[in-house]
Amino acid sequence: MPKLGMEPIRRRQLIDATIAAIEENGFSEATVSRISARAGVSTGVVHHYFRNKDDLLEATLRDLANTLRREVVERLNRARGPRERVEAIIDGNLAPGLFTRAGVTAWLAFWGEAPNSPRLARIQDIIIRRLHGNLIHALRPIVAPERLALTADGIGTLLDGLWLRAALTRGGVTLDDARRLTHDYLELCLAAERGKANADREIA
Repeated sequence: MPKLGMEPIRRRQLIDATIAAIEENGFSEATVSRISARAGVSTGVVHHYFRNKDDLLEATLRDLANTLRREVVERLNRARGPRERVEAIIDGNLAPGLFTRAGVTAWLAFWGEAPNSPRLARIQDIIIRRLHGNLIHALRPIVAPERLALTADGIGTLLDGLWLRAALTRGGVTLDDARRLTHDYLELCLAAERGKANADREIA
């Protein structure tokens, strides 16, 4: 019988072991036996907390999504003004605790598996819609309505592309480079907005 209070500790241990096993062995080879060995527990312990591997994988993706949400919310709470809110969303999606070799490898593995797993696809859809909604809300005061969705999509796509490049490229993409590229893209978008506003005033 597990000790009282052990469940959150064990679940954390098994989720961390799952991320490590995916990095070391790939998604399909991250078996329950390898995950349990990585966590230093028996397979019986895994099955005590999770019915099967699919449950463990879903819990791992949910944990990654919740960590991402917390990173964004913490930065949004400190932001002052629309631009800082957009930058908070960018930096939250590129948080040091997430944008690691193990982290990007796990995200890429889940992206690849989502089309074949309704459970994982549902979580990925929540992540994508949350990012888009946050960006729309933050950009609305500083981007014209007709370009709002496109600007949000551009930032979201760039963030996804940087995660993909970091996972697939030897040496990856550094955190500083990823942030600089995304902030530079934001500045280009806002400069275009300022230019359009000036041109409209001249015409008027």
